[in-house]
Amino acid sequence: MPGARGESAWVRGAQAGSASDLEALFRAHWPRAHRAAYLVVRDAAAAEDIAQEAFLAAIRHLDRFDRRRPFGPWLHRIVVNRAIDWARARSLRGEVGGEVLAAAPSPSGNPGPGLSDDVLAALATLPPEQRGVIVLRHLLEYTPGEIARLLDLPRGTVNSRLRRGLDDLSERLER
Repeated sequence: MPGARGESAWVRGAQAGSASDLEALFRAHWPRAHRAAYLVVRDAAAAEDIAQEAFLAAIRHLDRFDRRRPFGPWLHRIVVNRAIDWARARSLRGEVGGEVLAAAPSPSGNPGPGLSDDVLAALATLPPEQRGVIVLRHLLEYTPGEIARLLDLPRGTVNSRLRRGLDDLSERLER
């Protein structure tokens, strides 16, 4: 990850229209953004689309971005919210393929350190809201307070989604 000064310079440059600074932001943040989307939706093509759309949305709204803050958390908020929305819409449509989704291999071969296929499959069975907070907390390493700010949720809601999600994950893995 870039240092705060490098990232701030990239954001300033991107706001001024610099393609190289925009590319630097993309290269620095793409892997984690894509990974977060994938772990929430468990669909490689959708994760790529979600992460790309999130980057485009971030770029279109760079004028609203507070340069005193890090770019990554702002981008992750967009990515995870879009991924949760996509997963909700998929479940509402009752799309076929949930079994395939749960067993889908990671596009990069290693979506996270120490994540077995069993853990990934169990994670895929959780509701999107629980998946989102678990990915942010345990894979992207945000604190519950940071997650609450990122997702614009009360801290208690984040804590309860984490607790329920981890309990459900543990129960599924014990089976």
